Amino acid sequence: MRLNMVLKFEGVAMVGKTKSAYVCNDCGADYRKWQGQCSECSAWNTLSEVRLGSPARGGTMLRSGFAGDVDSAVKTLADITLDEIPRISSGTGELDLVLGGGFVPGSCVLLGGEPGAGKSTLLLQTLCSMANLNSALYVTGEESPQQVAMRANRLGLPADKLKIMAETSVETVCSIAKQKQPKILVVDSIQVMHLEEVASAPGSVSQVRESAAMLVRFAKQSGTVLIMVGHVTKDGSLAGPKVLEHMIDCSLMLEGSSDSQFRTLRSHKNRFGAVNELGVFAMTDKGLREVPNPSAIFLQRGEEVSSGSIVMVIWEGTRPLLVELQALVDDSHLGNPRRVTVGLDHNRLSMLLAVLHRHGGISVGDQDVFVNIVGGVKVIETSADLALMLSVISSFRDKPLPKDLVVFGEVGLAGEIRPVANGQERLREAAKHGFSRAIVPAGNMPKQPIKGMNVVAVRKVTEALEALY
Repeated sequence: MRLNMVLKFEGVAMVGKTKSAYVCNDCGADYRKWQGQCSECSAWNTLSEVRLGSPARGGTMLRSGFAGDVDSAVKTLADITLDEIPRISSGTGELDLVLGGGFVPGSCVLLGGEPGAGKSTLLLQTLCSMANLNSALYVTGEESPQQVAMRANRLGLPADKLKIMAETSVETVCSIAKQKQPKILVVDSIQVMHLEEVASAPGSVSQVRESAAMLVRFAKQSGTVLIMVGHVTKDGSLAGPKVLEHMIDCSLMLEGSSDSQFRTLRSHKNRFGAVNELGVFAMTDKGLREVPNPSAIFLQRGEEVSSGSIVMVIWEGTRPLLVELQALVDDSHLGNPRRVTVGLDHNRLSMLLAVLHRHGGISVGDQDVFVNIVGGVKVIETSADLALMLSVISSFRDKPLPKDLVVFGEVGLAGEIRPVANGQERLREAAKHGFSRAIVPAGNMPKQPIKGMNVVAVRKVTEALEALY
């Protein structure tokens, strides 16, 4: 809908029009005119109108308010002060580690995860702890205040400082937050929020985008820490338009299966810290409890180690992590043998099996290969290549590997074993947990011997096979 507006600037009447765009509720594509089918995702009747504001009003602001402040607004990089960014501690070491040291005033954090992963529980615990020193406001749109209070009572959390409000209107939330001036504002969740001026249902692409934009604008102007809870789609990605991830400063994902008590918190985007940090929590009857030593819980192995089981050292953010990798190689009764991976890249497995055949002389082309990372950890770095290859050989030959053996290294297409980063720290972490043998790339051979550990350096796949048995 287009409205004619009469604007007065320096005594002269100006006529402007409110611009509109039509946005697809499924994929977020925008168009100048309405049409029945979206040409991007081929969906029918999904375009809704979104008002973009008045260009005349914006032009008035530019002409009237910025004439004498140009020099103060535009600076060189040398004129900007390099003061350290202040942080607000969450009271939880694992959460502060993933955030990069705590919350930054004026930052916007998006927390996503599967239903039941513990997003609301983690935020409720964090806010009840932070409310003692910082004013906090919890806006719940999916639950009633009574439900939130019952959860806090069940978890034994202090509830006398945290303020709570049940509201889904973004205008009302921003108005009340402007009056109360909280330092931390939580919106649970962004999918149920709506703006009155957007003519679409809550949860649609246009509503999520405009609601988040208004909340982010309020957080930046007031210096409030904004935490938004987001839903995930069937493929595990955050629901809503892709532009939502560009608006925020930090995107966190809480992962964990329903049959496991452990939850992992990983940062996918962080403007104030590293993006590869990993926080580990354990779900208990008193809520989420942080696990300061994740290697201990991922190495709960039995007395007798079966074939195909091996321990590797991966690097997560700023610390090493020991995890167990398991492989199962079995005769295939199908014309096309299966390759199944859980926690690893499927294409990486196919590539390593080809390298093993070409440079190691071991063929598993007629075998089913199943690979699993114990504990639900997802490994994305290449340091797991050598461990994966040796575990496949162990299962194929049905020969268990030594229980005190740890392996890491990258495998190239030419059969070479390439070094990985932070090799010294990985070996020290393994020695601290009682491992006495290690097979590592030659480039990661320590200059000084590590007490109680026999380190074998290899350069090729054939050397690794010789060192294995």
